[in-house]
Amino acid sequence: MSQELPHFIIETELGNIEIEVNTQHAPVTAANFLRYVEAGYYNDSKFYRTVTMSNQPDNDVKIEVIQGGLGMDQITGKAKFPPVPLERTTQTGLSHLDGTVSMARLAPDSATSEFFICINDQPELDFGGKRNPDGQGFAAFGRVVRGMDVVRKIQKSSKREQQLTPAIRIVRVTRKPLSPVVSP
Repeated sequence: MSQELPHFIIETELGNIEIEVNTQHAPVTAANFLRYVEAGYYNDSKFYRTVTMSNQPDNDVKIEVIQGGLGMDQITGKAKFPPVPLERTTQTGLSHLDGTVSMARLAPDSATSEFFICINDQPELDFGGKRNPDGQGFAAFGRVVRGMDVVRKIQKSSKREQQLTPAIRIVRVTRKPLSPVVSP
């Protein structure tokens, strides 16, 4: 029997998103996310970016995601924790499907605090995909189990190009208690 995967509640000003973090298949990326949660760094952070089919005119490969975390300056060298090695989808067996949670990065082995949630299936974000010129893909590490309506509401919020205006506040991210085991 496999261990129950941890669930987290991302409380936003537009509603809650419950995610399951895959500590079994993406242990390095999951541990990275967990250390930011446990340190409280996602509390009072933001979803600040929305990528839609209509707001990426310079990209031949279109995707749909919302992105959040501590802010873009965190992925350009000022992160609270050091970057983690890229766990490619070929290693984890996880894919960028509708509701997948993944770490944002600029180059392989550069992911820190920023994460995104896929809207619809996004195979171009997997290893070998063409969204990132290096073809290494992104590190999927979880999935939305409740709250895709909130994700879609964030995606459709007011924006200028890909920046949400205003950004959507993440009130806090907390671990959901494990379900009690019921004996027969």
